[in-house]
Amino acid sequence: MIKLLDGGAYLLNGTEVIPADAEASAKIQAATGASVDPVEAKKNTIAYNILASHNTSGNMKDLQIKFDKLTSHDITFVGIIQTARASGLEKFPVPYVLTNCHNSLCAVGGTINEDDHMFGLTCAKKYGGIYVPPHQAVIHQFAREMLAGGGKMILGSDSHTRYGALGTMAMGEGGPELVKQLLNKTYDIPMPGVVGIYMTGAPIPGVGPQDVALAIIGAVFANGYVKNKVMEFVGPGVANLSADFRIGVDVMTTETTCLSSIWRTDDKIKEFYEKHGRSEEYKELNPGAVTYYDGMILVELDKIRPMIAMPFHPSNTYTIDEVNANLMDVLDDVEKRAMVSLDGKIPYTLKDKVVDGKLLVDQGIIAGCAGGGFENICDAADILRGQNIGSDAFTLSVYPASTPIFMEIAKNGVLSDLLATGAIVKTAFCGPCFGAGDTPANNALSIRHSTRNFPNREGSKIQNGQISSVALMDARSIAATAANKGFLTPATEFAGEYRHPNYFFDSTIYANRVFDSKGVADPSVEIQFGPNIKDWPEMSALPENMVLKVVSEIHDPVTTTDELIPSGETSSFRSNPLGLAEFTLSRKDPAYVGRAKEVQKAQKAIEADQCPVEALPEMKPVMDTIKKTYPEVGRGNIGVGSTIFAVKPGDGSAREQAASCQKVLGGWANIANEYATKRYRSNLINWGMLPFLIPEGELPFANGDYLFVPDVRKAVAEKAEVIKAYVVKEDTLKEFELRLGDLTDDEREIILKGCLINYYKG
Repeated sequence: MIKLLDGGAYLLNGTEVIPADAEASAKIQAATGASVDPVEAKKNTIAYNILASHNTSGNMKDLQIKFDKLTSHDITFVGIIQTARASGLEKFPVPYVLTNCHNSLCAVGGTINEDDHMFGLTCAKKYGGIYVPPHQAVIHQFAREMLAGGGKMILGSDSHTRYGALGTMAMGEGGPELVKQLLNKTYDIPMPGVVGIYMTGAPIPGVGPQDVALAIIGAVFANGYVKNKVMEFVGPGVANLSADFRIGVDVMTTETTCLSSIWRTDDKIKEFYEKHGRSEEYKELNPGAVTYYDGMILVELDKIRPMIAMPFHPSNTYTIDEVNANLMDVLDDVEKRAMVSLDGKIPYTLKDKVVDGKLLVDQGIIAGCAGGGFENICDAADILRGQNIGSDAFTLSVYPASTPIFMEIAKNGVLSDLLATGAIVKTAFCGPCFGAGDTPANNALSIRHSTRNFPNREGSKIQNGQISSVALMDARSIAATAANKGFLTPATEFAGEYRHPNYFFDSTIYANRVFDSKGVADPSVEIQFGPNIKDWPEMSALPENMVLKVVSEIHDPVTTTDELIPSGETSSFRSNPLGLAEFTLSRKDPAYVGRAKEVQKAQKAIEADQCPVEALPEMKPVMDTIKKTYPEVGRGNIGVGSTIFAVKPGDGSAREQAASCQKVLGGWANIANEYATKRYRSNLINWGMLPFLIPEGELPFANGDYLFVPDVRKAVAEKAEVIKAYVVKEDTLKEFELRLGDLTDDEREIILKGCLINYYKG
């Protein structure tokens, strides 16, 4: 089904895979009549050529990328524009789309959400952007329909910014990376590795894009096979997938922790652009005759079966048949994983969902950038036609990803077919993906064709004893389960016919409702603020020496950004840095905020030219111990802040608030064994926080300990590989080592200045 090759591999003429072993050169010479240079063959990837055409650095080792377009939604665009305004923004230099798909429902946060929407509209007018009103489209569907282009690059402030199926290399990053683009700066990364995803065969009926995606995620997440690399989809199997199918697989590549994705394109993608009235944006993309990949994943599409990702991660995958055949064993494993994910804070079981030996779920949702596509909805309707979801607890909600899709299912009858079953069809909204829509009942199990099933994303509040679970599935198997009144059922058991109606895109609603400045800024427009839209607080430069208190210690194998700063209703405060910061780690470590704010008193005293020990008396013995060895450390050359330790933080969302909320509470660093994603590490750096690393298995400190990092500013400036630090405990300094990993010169300067805003202020 899915096979990972050890080491690199060559692809000949897009059809033959040759592992890069001792015999590879001979095989290639026999097939082509020429010798092969792997360095040159790397240049034949689609990814390399797109990156080369957008690189401004003059070399392909250290890239400085300028993107063609930018896109954000209403959880992120206020903070991005506020940061850019503070840094000298005058106009948007490239098309920048502000969509309103996360906080569309003004019931959450009251007028706060609509204030942000009006902020976005007035900024689009003032700076020359594009504004998509609430309920019109989710961010990524609008980008597919109206922004993507062959060979182009798009940067978005949402982690699922993936348009590779359409020939567009897209990346999801934290807000500060978009700020750099708005200020005509670059996105700086080393040349990433490129992994080939070689597809053969064709999916059997009942298998959808989420099934293929989950099979891949399950094979590569834990081992980091594609981490921070580009996934390049090639092979003869690609031609057997529709554009919608490819899009559905592509959007889920984020859950592998890859950097980006790109696909070979063909007539089906050409037809997609033609249907959307943008035929000029199509570009045929293929790897070269002899192409080298840093890794290769073989995907036999015909062998994939309906999949399910059990709580609490998209990589916790099984076939649905496996779950049904080994139900109690699987549920035992889920309970063991839950003990880690939920820290044992609340009793957890799904065994009470077993009825007559079958798993009975409570809710089905087909939604968002992953599930809300035209083909997913139409295939689900085919399975449900003539059936009903019953009158018991089970519910089914369907969210078309854009108004044009909604309009088309209304015209072709699919809408009435769905409504007749008891399903509810709603407007474009991302809420079910992040805990702000269709929140299940306590102890309920929801199956969703959406992007994530992390703890809390469905609306649980563990600290209040409220817990529910999400499993990820494809729309087709969700429909089959709904037709079976909630009993888990793979779509391969559906024996009927899929009609596959044609899609006719009508852009009328966008022409009537979307504000498009056509790139023309109007400086006379006054930005409309609301009372919850606040400026960023002042932030200090990196001190010469640093005292850190560890205020949270997390030993989960992976810590998600949702655990660092919860999504859902907390996002009402996303435009208020101090207000949102009050929720930091609230569902993982509720004591964190109080501890961090207590430590912050010392730094605030320093900034007011007062004695930090008077503000935080517990520091006196700490400073006394430090001064025994470092007598020169004191007023004028020291900073005080908090830090957290997590094994592998930052999986999931691109939201910069996961880092900025720590910073506004006085955080100066994270300490980790590794960072789950490049984007979270970048968020730390852009907010002036040190992304420290320590070896796995070595933890010289504990929660509540004070750490001393002498000459930290000098170490950053002089590019020290190893930074000496001490645990200050019981009148002694216990030495240990920290590392920062690779940093660009600009990243070092951002940390030295204290944050990206300070960096641009000069």
